[in-house]
Amino acid sequence: MKILITGGSGFIGTNFVSEAINRGHIIYNIDNLSLFQKDQNKKNKNYIFDKIDIRNKNSLNEIFNRFKPNKVIHMAAESHVDNSIRNPDDFITTNIMGTYNVLQASLEFFKSKNSTKNFCLHHVSTDEVFGSLKKNEKSFTEESKYKPNSPYSASKAGSDHLVRAWSHTYSLPCTITYCTNNFGPYQYPEKFIPVIILSGIMKKRIPIYGTGKNIRDWIFVQDHVNALLDIMEQNFIDKTYAIGSNDEKENIDIVDIICDLLDKKLDVTHSHKNLKLYVKYRLGHDFRYSINTSLIENEVKWKPQYNFLNGIKKTIDWYLINKDWCADLLKAK
Repeated sequence: MKILITGGSGFIGTNFVSEAINRGHIIYNIDNLSLFQKDQNKKNKNYIFDKIDIRNKNSLNEIFNRFKPNKVIHMAAESHVDNSIRNPDDFITTNIMGTYNVLQASLEFFKSKNSTKNFCLHHVSTDEVFGSLKKNEKSFTEESKYKPNSPYSASKAGSDHLVRAWSHTYSLPCTITYCTNNFGPYQYPEKFIPVIILSGIMKKRIPIYGTGKNIRDWIFVQDHVNALLDIMEQNFIDKTYAIGSNDEKENIDIVDIICDLLDKKLDVTHSHKNLKLYVKYRLGHDFRYSINTSLIENEVKWKPQYNFLNGIKKTIDWYLINKDWCADLLKAK
């Protein structure tokens, strides 16, 4: 396939591009590099990169008509919840207006004589649009009601509704996926798991919101991108799928697992658990996310291949090797 990806230089996007090229697809990546400063993907004859902001709609039509994609996967988004609380403006303009621009460019291409076989726009969303669960509530499904609790999740919910509307009103072929918390190589250093790993490596305090009892379902990023590509390769259209690992853990358990692994990998005289520091809850902090993956397992025949322990070992090893990459990113912030 010829796949046009928005946001392909970010965390999930970089991993997606690598796997898509491994599977033989041709990739055109557009990204404004607002977070990562430069494209992380390796040069390849089947890979094209353009520094483009999806808020600039004038560039999109030209790329569609020149590249003629079979699929569009829309990942470009502002995604850091803490940043959305401090400065929601970029989340509204990128996640909502940017998605509108991508939809309009996709629709114009789909309706044109240049349209390709099995064209579809795949929109990558988040389980956070469904809000927060109590400890014993049933997991989110594709039919869960939207109850976003942060500016980030609200902006993603808004973009989801736009995609649904363009699919229903204009018959634009679309799919939407809701994924739970990702972790793995190339995740931005200020995210939860990288903060734990890097703080431990540098012997800095490891911040933990509240009591650390908040629960998340964590998925290794390679499993997520495999799910996305499986959906696209099988030409599912006008479907929604929830993607998760069925591996819920309390935040404090994540910290302890990483600390124990760092104790074994690094020459230490004191346990990394001594670095734990409990801090005040952030605004709008959801208690629990959980995803029911029955539909994607039954229809797409996808299942996660990594459990949390296997994935976090690979992740820690990657951050140990790439400490300088993380430091350079934070300096450039």
